[in-house]
Amino acid sequence: MSADLTTLLRSASSDPGAAQACLAMVYDELRRLARAQERGAAARHTLQPTALVHEAYLKLAEGGLDEVRDRAHFFALASRAMRQVLVDHARARKRLKRGGDAQREPLDDVVDAFQASAGDVERLHEALERLSALDEQRSRIVELHFFGQIPLSQVAPLIDLPLRTVERHWALARAWLRGAMEERAND
Repeated sequence: MSADLTTLLRSASSDPGAAQACLAMVYDELRRLARAQERGAAARHTLQPTALVHEAYLKLAEGGLDEVRDRAHFFALASRAMRQVLVDHARARKRLKRGGDAQREPLDDVVDAFQASAGDVERLHEALERLSALDEQRSRIVELHFFGQIPLSQVAPLIDLPLRTVERHWALARAWLRGAMEERAND
């Protein structure tokens, strides 16, 4: 299946049939990732898993799937695309909160709660960008494990590090991000 997916991914940018077959092959796994994002405490959003999958896949398809090396690389890219979709969505909601919408209406408690959590997604993204500038490898581990819901045991071979090193980097990155987000929340 992995070889079939790689072949389909390489021809997906020029062959709509291959793109559809590719999506059908990975759809269930992408929905599982999206549902995991929906359950994530820091990633509350109003996007349904299906919408998140479709938006992320479109983002991937626009970037050209022919450069994908294999199944693991595809899911690493999908993780990043889901992160970008969630951050874009949170930013759009925040923009609306700040008067970006032409029609202003009173907000109820549900919308207020969402907007507070949307700020969490944006703060996480900003903190992850700062971490990336300091340590790109740890940032990549967070992206793959948190946003991609890829187990650390599978992240290790993706970034060519021993599992124990990946676990240590994950713990340090998580602690750094927590501090950076708290600092940002107090600004």
